[in-house]
Amino acid sequence: MERKLYRSRTDRKIWGVCGGLAKYFDIDPTIVRVVAVASLFAGSLGFWIYIIMAVVVPNES
Repeated sequence: MERKLYRSRTDRKIWGVCGGLAKYFDIDPTIVRVVAVASLFAGSLGFWIYIIMAVVVPNES
């Protein structure tokens, strides 16, 4: 079965990017959110990656 990356509709806080990544990699969404927040504090690249993923990655159907 082919895995596809989608933004989560059920496990979302802002746009569902972290929830979708957690489902794709089959890990806890809290871990993905902590890494995302840490990358935001590390520099602006994390912010831009999150925004790009929110625009490019489609929603779950």
